[in-house]
Amino acid sequence: MAVKDTFGLTFSGATETGFLPYSQAVRELQCFIGDPVASVDRAIAADPGFVMAHVFKGYLFGLATEREATALAKACHETALPLAATARERAHVAALGHLAAGRWHEASRLLEDIAIDFPLDAVALQTGHQVDFFTGNARMLRDRIGRALPSWQGNMPGYHAILGMQAFGLEEMGDYARAERLGRQAVDIEPRDGWAQHAVAHVMEMQSRQRDGIAWMRANPEAWTKESFLQVHNWWHLALFHYDLGETEEVLALYDGPIYGSPSTMALNMVDASAILWRLYLGGVDVGDRWIALAANWPKVGAGNYAFNDAHAMMAFVGAGLEASAKTLLEAQREAMRGSDDNGAFTRDVGHPLTLAIKAFGEGNYAEAVRLIRPIRSIAHRFGGSHAQRDVIDLTLIEAALRAGDTALARALTAERQLARPDSPLSALFSRRAANLSEN
Repeated sequence: MAVKDTFGLTFSGATETGFLPYSQAVRELQCFIGDPVASVDRAIAADPGFVMAHVFKGYLFGLATEREATALAKACHETALPLAATARERAHVAALGHLAAGRWHEASRLLEDIAIDFPLDAVALQTGHQVDFFTGNARMLRDRIGRALPSWQGNMPGYHAILGMQAFGLEEMGDYARAERLGRQAVDIEPRDGWAQHAVAHVMEMQSRQRDGIAWMRANPEAWTKESFLQVHNWWHLALFHYDLGETEEVLALYDGPIYGSPSTMALNMVDASAILWRLYLGGVDVGDRWIALAANWPKVGAGNYAFNDAHAMMAFVGAGLEASAKTLLEAQREAMRGSDDNGAFTRDVGHPLTLAIKAFGEGNYAEAVRLIRPIRSIAHRFGGSHAQRDVIDLTLIEAALRAGDTALARALTAERQLARPDSPLSALFSRRAANLSEN
């Protein structure tokens, strides 16, 4: 029993009845809309032996970066292991096994090989692209998709998603003009493609085109918010544009509305909430009791599971003044560093020193924050995220240097930022503050 899709790929254990909701799940993931877990569950209910349905569900949970979700990914892998499968599908099962075991880089390599042999395997491409994002591999964000792009045609289902992923990869590699062009093309094809929408926002963020970014995000928010599980992240991008302009009230309104007005326990949403509040915190903005509600949800994610999350959890614990939670987090990180999975390395290389630096900053020990952050800046990509997300590391370092009264370093860092982001009002503000240090 098998079905072939429009790309000629074989799906073992599937019937037309089960393949229909599976295809819906894939389309939902490509736009980041709807409920792909519910859709793939319908496929599994119809065809329990449908191996790729189990794998796809496992990927969804494995990419959630949460402890309980990882356990579900392992269960999906165990279910898929004995099922009939083609060589391509067996490679997917193996990739899921690596992902569920925290071997992100091994999963990446297997998914890379699948996409080389089967460039029209949209699931291999998208899962690999997300793995590249979570491991901070900018080159593969671009090249994984670039290798497959010549095999895709504009009339193929999901073409918009391929363009959107290519756009993001190009942006992360600094190829802004082509990134924006492909991202806009993807959104023209499918306005609900939240990933393509966000790729264009990234371009504008990196180029400090705040007004363009605000116009881009506000032009058709219905398209990228409707039933979208990426909408919080895209609202966060809009908040970044207002933040750079110093429009604090707009930032807080977005936080209290679509970003965290309805508190979420999803790690990806909580990362965005922590990241925007921390930026305000660095600027000395009083955010009231917002930290308390956010910090209360972070333990549910599970500390020590993904270093990038841990750093953002520490922001919330510092903001809320939760010393015990901060201590528990650091203990979980120390345990993670003893592990052999990739998160052990993420934590050792970047996550633990950064988390300690955030705690030191909160305690007013700015010189210690500087000492901890400076060695990790050039390798911060190793623990995942995008340039826009990791910018919070530079912002923390600059603010720590300014508050520590380290005139020479503050002048150097602000000159560096002014060069990288010459059109940013925040860059100008930092430069003025550094100059004032020099005069005192």
